[in-house]
Amino acid sequence: MSEKRKIRVILADDHPLIRAGIRSILEKADDIVVVGEAGNGREALTLIHKENPDVVVLDVEMPVMAGIEVARELKKAGSPVHILALSAHDDEQYVFGLLESGASGYLIKDEIPETVVEAVRGVAQGEDGWLSRRIISKIMRSRATRESGVPEGSKLSERELDVLKLIAKGEDNHQIAAALFISDSTVKSHCNSIYTKLDVRNRVQAAAWAWQRGLAQPGKDDV
Repeated sequence: MSEKRKIRVILADDHPLIRAGIRSILEKADDIVVVGEAGNGREALTLIHKENPDVVVLDVEMPVMAGIEVARELKKAGSPVHILALSAHDDEQYVFGLLESGASGYLIKDEIPETVVEAVRGVAQGEDGWLSRRIISKIMRSRATRESGVPEGSKLSERELDVLKLIAKGEDNHQIAAALFISDSTVKSHCNSIYTKLDVRNRVQAAAWAWQRGLAQPGKDDV
């Protein structure tokens, strides 16, 4: 893969060792290149405007300017950069707060070694609301215990139901496309239709809807 086709990433975290660890992992992937690093939110915002990366791996809690404020500024400015938020928290409200503030994906820091490459690829491909299976599983188990009415007008086509079940199992768009023998763009189109019909904002809320109704459960390797 040529350099110009690689996913261009900026790392923003106030801990140099964490940045070094993430950089080492990402640079082992032949489709990703790290184009800059920042140690605080203000530096991150300046670097993003300068480098125009595809993805910024953004620590939520940083000095000078918090990561969530960086996300809001980028969203307000209409920036095309995809934000992968990093945090130590897996609380549902916290997760959704970051997604609503402009993050495209959310990753818990102790998941970085196994998941960060997949996460960067996911948000770079436009998978808004990207979450690891671990977070999805926790949120779905919590939501499955709460009562919820079935939204009116939520009838899905047979193929949309197939896609929804795979979303609820934590599969990304590429995995869904492979499983159903359709293109990634077709999967994305089905996802958008599902969100509209179910009156949800993203794949996490769609998965929650499926979980609450017993349509699917997380895969066996979920924790």
